[in-house]
Amino acid sequence: MAVRPKISAVILAGGQGSRMGGVDKGWMEFRGRPLILHVLERIRPQADEVLISANRSLDEYRRLGVPVLTDDMPDYPGPLAGIRQALKTACHELLLCVPCDTPFLPPDLAERLCQALERGGEDIAVAEAGGEVQPVVFLCRKSVLPGLEDFMAQGGRGVGRWQAGLKRVGVAFDAGAFRNLNTPDELQG
Repeated sequence: MAVRPKISAVILAGGQGSRMGGVDKGWMEFRGRPLILHVLERIRPQADEVLISANRSLDEYRRLGVPVLTDDMPDYPGPLAGIRQALKTACHELLLCVPCDTPFLPPDLAERLCQALERGGEDIAVAEAGGEVQPVVFLCRKSVLPGLEDFMAQGGRGVGRWQAGLKRVGVAFDAGAFRNLNTPDELQG
């Protein structure tokens, strides 16, 4: 049986929370616990290193015992800034990326994405669920960093648009695996 390569993971928690009324989404309660704790619980067993990308509530995130990265670009350029920082910081050659508002992540997420990536030699394996691409749930090689920096330097935004320029493979998961909670009403479910 082949040994899985070591994986770094980043939980993206650096957004502005505009659909949550501007609050830090990672700290919104779901089933009695902050969303970030649900995601950490799912990701820790799947990665050799876990990072959090955040731009506020930094002391609270640091108390979780994992390194916290902040964007080094002004004006909230979006998730690509957090992905860029994670690629620059990660200890391992593979980076798993997930958002902080997906408490139902599959326990075999990293394993299945890694198998697809290694099988085909692509740059990135992106999760799909119910026929929908989940652009911020992916596993990529650190070697994509120079291309990402070029994309952003040219004004590129949008994770899907960046990924369109990579050798990518999609990996299908169950429809509810990446249900994200974007509004206070969804947190009640």
